[in-house]
Amino acid sequence: MTSSPREEPVEKSVAHATDNGVSWITFDRPHAMNALTWDQRERLISLLADASADPAVRAVVLTARGRGFCAGADLRGTPDAGRERVAGDVARTIERGAQRLIAAVLDCEKPVIAAVNGTAAGIGSHLALACDLVIASEEAKFVEVFVRRGLVPDGGGAYLLPRLVGPQKAKELMFFGDSLPAADAERIGLVNRVVPAADLEKTARAWAERLAAGPTRALALTKRLVNDSLDGGRAPAFSAEATAQEINMTTRDAREGVDSFVERRDATFEGR
Repeated sequence: MTSSPREEPVEKSVAHATDNGVSWITFDRPHAMNALTWDQRERLISLLADASADPAVRAVVLTARGRGFCAGADLRGTPDAGRERVAGDVARTIERGAQRLIAAVLDCEKPVIAAVNGTAAGIGSHLALACDLVIASEEAKFVEVFVRRGLVPDGGGAYLLPRLVGPQKAKELMFFGDSLPAADAERIGLVNRVVPAADLEKTARAWAERLAAGPTRALALTKRLVNDSLDGGRAPAFSAEATAQEINMTTRDAREGVDSFVERRDATFEGR
């Protein structure tokens, strides 16, 4: 939480490129440990929405340059900075800001991989944990920093963490705010895989390109089913599953999958 968010064009501080069906979104404010500015947040939300709508994009990788993945929110230079706070301002700021960002990741119709290169703290940690798959460098660590500042976790933390590690471990992480090394994060289920720093991009690329070659709409429906199942009972989950399969069977990829099984060959999916 150091520098002004308007010191550089947002297109530079959040780099974007599409390669082989994968949308690569990279935080590039290494001097600020990639603390997230208002402009960066809005660009990230927009890029995730674009990924959902673009048939040429079939997977997303979210990563960063430097020693930090994202050190939290950079609150300087926000549109209402300096304005006298009134009742409801804090709640509105969180709802329109951090919560919109986490929802954008959860609602993205393409699978999102977090390639965590370094420290992920506060909203940076929640941003990574909202992704569908998390690959971490051995140098990465996750920090529920809010308690150190006398704050309640926001940005979906109290929603995400108990679903990933259970309520008791979530409380431990949030009550103490200790730094959690990547290896321990993998052990308790916050991270899918830990790799040497030199292998992070290569591993993320391999996973993303494998997803990009998959049945894109089936993956989108599967993501929604899994995310929604955590909030309801068996009956709505079973109903949603049947409806999702009904929708999925209208896609070209579903027909190709069935045909390839019957014809005893590998399927070639087009993302449609």
